[in-house]
Amino acid sequence: MKKTVGFIGWRGMVGSVLIQRMVEENNFSNIHAVFFSTSQPGKVGPNIQESNILQDAYNFDCLITMDIIISCQGGKYTDDTYQKLRSLGWNGYWIDAASSLRLHEDAIIVLDPINLQDIYSAINIGVKTFVGGNCTVSLMLMALGGLFFNNLIEWVLFSTYQAASGAGSRHIIELVKQMGYLYQSVENKLYKKKYSILDIEKTMSKSIQEINFPKQEFFAPLAGNVLPWIDCAMQNNQTKEEWKVQVEANKILNINNTIPIDGTCVRVGTFRCHSQAFTIKLKKDLSYSNIHNILQEHNNWIRIIPNNVHSTLNLLTPCAVTGTLNIAVGRIRKLNISTNLLSVFSVGDQLLWGAAEPLRRTLMILLST
Repeated sequence: MKKTVGFIGWRGMVGSVLIQRMVEENNFSNIHAVFFSTSQPGKVGPNIQESNILQDAYNFDCLITMDIIISCQGGKYTDDTYQKLRSLGWNGYWIDAASSLRLHEDAIIVLDPINLQDIYSAINIGVKTFVGGNCTVSLMLMALGGLFFNNLIEWVLFSTYQAASGAGSRHIIELVKQMGYLYQSVENKLYKKKYSILDIEKTMSKSIQEINFPKQEFFAPLAGNVLPWIDCAMQNNQTKEEWKVQVEANKILNINNTIPIDGTCVRVGTFRCHSQAFTIKLKKDLSYSNIHNILQEHNNWIRIIPNNVHSTLNLLTPCAVTGTLNIAVGRIRKLNISTNLLSVFSVGDQLLWGAAEPLRRTLMILLST
């Protein structure tokens, strides 16, 4: 008998990518899908299966009939519904994209190329809650999985370059509006035969400071700018986005000795994909060929990019990786400081491996057990 799977938050960026991937992989043929809405119950849902009337996402009588629930609705929805649903006796599988349940003792952070055996072990002992990890964490572990798996990492220092879409759909729309605002401010000057580039730059810089410049979502300009602050402040002077990396990565790795991981998370004006620069303290000196093989052989999605200008500029970028499951890994070099210090740059689509794909694959694992 087909399992009944409820989808909540399927119209958002992560939810939309999840549905798209499930359609591409023909996953809906294996389930009975029920689509919920927090704002439009009773209206027509996506044209995927015959019964597509949207159900009320706060109707617990309906939710409790689901075998599996996948929520991409966000932390507030999870906070409002998860515990109440459990208290009503619901014993189904909950798969969540939000961070609310990641660190719960009875929840597994899922990234099956890294912790597949832990996922199966959790299922076997009756764990019912599976949560996608932070996007930067998942992409880091996918990129460096071979080094982690072979116990070669002493510590990691990172700097992220995170796309606007990582903050949500309204943020990427605001970035486009900001770019349009800047273009309009200098449009009449761009096509003149004689123009002063300093004058154009001055005009744009002034426009960014104007009161009408759109910055309701980011609270600051992102176009023509970088924002070295993501999420709220922690007591140790990290942002929460930075704090999550060590905590979540070590939970996914499920090892006895914590691997120190720290750095700075930065929002940049790209539309999609998170890039990360890593400085890695290796436990021993390795040859370049050994490093390449260890990284490449860990999972099927790694793409080692040769450390030259043409390959780097054409293959190790968000433009090259967007919309694919590829994890581009390049600029691999040992630092002059020490042969045990390794520099690596990676790019991955945070809406795929960083968000939707682990949820989809977890659903497939649950359906197969």
